[in-house]
Amino acid sequence: MQGVRVLEVAQFTFVPAAGAILADWGADVIKVEHPVRGDTQRGFINMGGFQLDPNRHPLIEHPNRGKRSVGIDVSTPGGQEILYEIAKTADVFLTNYLPAQRQKNKFDVEHIRAVNPNIIYARGSAYGDKGPERDTGGFDGTAFWTRSGVGHALTPEAINGALSQGIPAFGDSIGGMNIAGGIAAALFHRERTGETAEIDVSLLSTAWWAAGASVTQGMETGETMRSLMPDDATSVNPFMANYRTSDGGTINLCIVSPTGYIRDAFEHLGLPELADDPRFCDVLPLIENASEGVELIAQAIGSKPFEYWRQHLKTMKGQWAPFQSLVDLAGDDQAVANDMIVEVEATDGGKPFKVVRGPVQFNHEPLETTRAPQASEHTEIVLMELGIDWDRISELKDSGAIA
Repeated sequence: MQGVRVLEVAQFTFVPAAGAILADWGADVIKVEHPVRGDTQRGFINMGGFQLDPNRHPLIEHPNRGKRSVGIDVSTPGGQEILYEIAKTADVFLTNYLPAQRQKNKFDVEHIRAVNPNIIYARGSAYGDKGPERDTGGFDGTAFWTRSGVGHALTPEAINGALSQGIPAFGDSIGGMNIAGGIAAALFHRERTGETAEIDVSLLSTAWWAAGASVTQGMETGETMRSLMPDDATSVNPFMANYRTSDGGTINLCIVSPTGYIRDAFEHLGLPELADDPRFCDVLPLIENASEGVELIAQAIGSKPFEYWRQHLKTMKGQWAPFQSLVDLAGDDQAVANDMIVEVEATDGGKPFKVVRGPVQFNHEPLETTRAPQASEHTEIVLMELGIDWDRISELKDSGAIA
């Protein structure tokens, strides 16, 4: 994306996450923030019950690394003029503001296209830019988790309630990746045909795509799966289940098609005799005697601690995984080997801040990026790059149009 400029007028995580991905890919992403308040998310001091350090802020670093920040009050005529000056030089305009705000502050598609007819205009919304609720706002906790059916599917019916979303900005980050992919396709289309495009991604559509297999099943049959309580989970395949270790950990076996794996799996589980047992030696009897198999495997895995199995099963041919926390993954050798963690300079000058690399890697190369900008950090630099002289910058600052 080197040579591509993205003008981002957005807050929170959903659409800014798209800007972060594009910045990771080499684009020059200019983030417009209010000259006094900055991105509203900068003021968040709590995430999931944990206090946040404003100088080491995960909700700012994750969706804003690699960008430059310009402080503009887009509600003022002077601020709008500067916005248009930047838009003239941009390939992409990126926003998650609602239609009424885009119209009021004159940065809807017709306003931006008036100064740059070739710009790609990308919108992120809660429920889409068409229909009776295009003016309705939302967050990933409402549009992605609750309304979409995702939260319902992941909540066991037996708890007689609804699970809260345990990962802040969960749908936001997935949706941001979808927007970045759409922008990449639109840039490719423009390169091929000379035609520009408008792009829309909603949190609701993001959730339905992520759950697409189950959604399709539901539309076809009227029924779909839901998560089960651990004690309620049953399996027709003893090699597809969660098993507790002696110290309370969990190992997930996921050998979907056991053909060719049965002997090796039983040997790794310390049950080599079962590979010759007529109840378990082939796929059909294995399925017919699944409950007995589950019991025997549970006893075997339950006899040793989690770390033993995490190391011992690494040579097993069949598929499995240790049940890890998000914190555990940060020390996972495979995650580290694949450059999933990136260190950037910290705003407070302390130890480097660790952020997550986007899921796309080019040529096996680790990501090089910079920390998220401080609010309005690059205003003067960007404006001077546009050829705006210092006297005009001073006038705009005095009027409150920029910071």
